[in-house]
Amino acid sequence: MSTLRGKTLFITGASRGIGRAIALRAARDGANVAIVAKSGVPNPKLPGTIHSVAEEVRAAGGQALAIQCDIREEEQVHAAVAATVKEFGGLDILVNNASAIWLAGALDTPMKRYDLMTGVNSRGTFMCAQACLPELMKSANPHILTLAPPPSLEPKWWAGHTAYTLAKMGMSLVTLGLAGEFGRKGVAINALWPKTIVATDALNMIPGIELDRCRKPEIVADAAQAILVRDAKSNTGRFFIDEDVLREAGVTDFDQYAVDPTKPLLPDLFL
Repeated sequence: MSTLRGKTLFITGASRGIGRAIALRAARDGANVAIVAKSGVPNPKLPGTIHSVAEEVRAAGGQALAIQCDIREEEQVHAAVAATVKEFGGLDILVNNASAIWLAGALDTPMKRYDLMTGVNSRGTFMCAQACLPELMKSANPHILTLAPPPSLEPKWWAGHTAYTLAKMGMSLVTLGLAGEFGRKGVAINALWPKTIVATDALNMIPGIELDRCRKPEIVADAAQAILVRDAKSNTGRFFIDEDVLREAGVTDFDQYAVDPTKPLLPDLFL
């Protein structure tokens, strides 16, 4: 299989950034996309809503369902999954993209930020998987793909932002555990992480990042597509890096993904 045509994707945090890019890449294949995010109305500080992305998905050749949902709320998540299945007749792929970030030391991390990151990142990933798995196991080629880094206990990735790393690595460990539990049941459960910093709105949380030394979200979207068309039974429990996936798929021109191909790229956090 080399296309997502006819497949149904449930993508969290899909109103902007990497989630939006994955939705549009799937749309170009002719997929059905549930755009799941909190952004139901325009925000002057953050462009994009579930409705604007739904329009883009349809224009790109896919079918779209815009669902306003806070993935910290169990009832909202289950209602979103039910609405997706009702609209499209099933569910093939969950993309856990939604994530909260706060890069600060322990003394500068308010507990409300800690709770937000834990609730969205690790807990939200687990809860979305829990809600989607009964439907995914009915699919012929089910996938869960989580935007999370390879697990690491190296202190350099923890010192300076323990709360964020704990929440983000929590997504990685959920991936590890679910792959062990459901891989034997034919569900591919993997993670994907960018090799370089990707130009998204999250960069506003990282002072001093030079935007022109980043890559565009499309590199992660193309890598996600390349993973999601693979056979689920023989591709699970892996922590993929976007550039490696695309090189394996035969891509050689990576300048197309650079914001400015003349500038050296910034390696991403956790790599």
